[in-house]
Amino acid sequence: MKNPIKIFFCLFIGFAVLLSGCSDYLNINDDPNNPTDAPLTGLMTSTTFETSQGVFSLGNTTSFYVQYLASPNPASSTDIQEPVRYDGTWFTFYDMMTDLAVMQQKAEDEGATEYLGAAKILMALNLATVVDVWGDIPYDEAFFVETLTPAYNDDQELYGKVMTLLQEGIADIQQEGSTQSIGEDDFIYGGDITKWIKLGHMLEARYLNHLSGLSSYAPGDVLAAVDQGMVANDDDAQVIYFEEEINPWADEAIDNANLLLGGWLSEQIINHLDGTTYGVFDPRMEAFTDTTDAGTYVGTRNGAGRGDAPEQGARSVLTTNTFYAQRTSPLLIATYAEQKFIEAEAAFRDGQTSRAYQAYLGGIEAHMDKMGIEASAKNDYMTSPAVAVGEASLTIDLIFKEKYTAMYLHPEAWVDARRYDYQYKGMEVPVNLNPDLNGQFIRRLVYPNSETQRNSANVPEVTLSDRIFWDQQ
Repeated sequence: MKNPIKIFFCLFIGFAVLLSGCSDYLNINDDPNNPTDAPLTGLMTSTTFETSQGVFSLGNTTSFYVQYLASPNPASSTDIQEPVRYDGTWFTFYDMMTDLAVMQQKAEDEGATEYLGAAKILMALNLATVVDVWGDIPYDEAFFVETLTPAYNDDQELYGKVMTLLQEGIADIQQEGSTQSIGEDDFIYGGDITKWIKLGHMLEARYLNHLSGLSSYAPGDVLAAVDQGMVANDDDAQVIYFEEEINPWADEAIDNANLLLGGWLSEQIINHLDGTTYGVFDPRMEAFTDTTDAGTYVGTRNGAGRGDAPEQGARSVLTTNTFYAQRTSPLLIATYAEQKFIEAEAAFRDGQTSRAYQAYLGGIEAHMDKMGIEASAKNDYMTSPAVAVGEASLTIDLIFKEKYTAMYLHPEAWVDARRYDYQYKGMEVPVNLNPDLNGQFIRRLVYPNSETQRNSANVPEVTLSDRIFWDQQ
């Protein structure tokens, strides 16, 4: 994974394989039971890379809902939470899951248990992500059944499938005697099987923790998964970009600099970090955005647009000088910092206050280290009275506050916002909010046009206010 030219060549081959050998469930012209045109190496390359693209594609929507980003134009549809269909994001995930279904079948047929395990772990990750935003979706009939009208699976039932996929994937990847070993075709871990196993357990913890609003929530199970998960930032699941295929957030920053406006930061995240809301400046601000032309940090009110500061340099935006939007920045899929906050929440809910507090501090430190924050600045923040509150004063609000910072631009932040009922300090619904929401925040996406037009008999009738099964208070 150190050679950009080699990676780009592998990516090109992977895309060629993807286009010639795989299709989503709406394409019934190919034989879905004979995926011989797609070698495992090509499928591994395409699915690991495209998983990061899916995280970006969805994050580029949900970051408006959780107010990391805001539109510079007033009443922009995503910014004011209108029922946008997002067909492209739907197809991104279904193309990926189709490839992963093919990869599972081929790996099982060929006895390539390392590939089989990785495919199941990736399928679990992508499936859960789609459930978390749309709820009920096609799964059992989505990949290998020749139908234009697949039935929809229940969202809660699909979470059971997610957990089964993770458990089976971890077991498969640990089997001895795999006929093929994962190597440089793996964009995420470069064939490091130990890290794939840790990722599987970390994802178990993530999805079990999503159930915090249900009576079935078991924080002890979350913590048991954490104990087998990631142990350092080096275990992060990420795709490192390169000059020939730059980080998509860098694309956003470059487009903005060229007056194709996007990537403007919400005043919510600016106030969250600059001391306005919590009374302490968070040095991670400098990893998120540059100062304005006036040398300050200024956000944009969601739904209001640029308002009285029409000049581009008068607002804080993504730039290629910052951690997330450099041309070769990694795109983060699942991280050790996230896992520490999962641990903090589960331990807190389980009454293990000391463990919760140490995990809370550990999550902040891990994220700051990932951002490259200088030791003195990190120490100043972590020892400030607003942060170093002591285990007796730790609250669930502080855990969610710090996790909100650590999940910047990631779609998982929208799961947290809904579980937390959008109770972040200072967060208000956008100006010009979609009136159908009756003054409340959005809870889900509506189904894409491709589904409502071709599969209307099976598509559930939902509104933006209808909750995913785990979104209970």
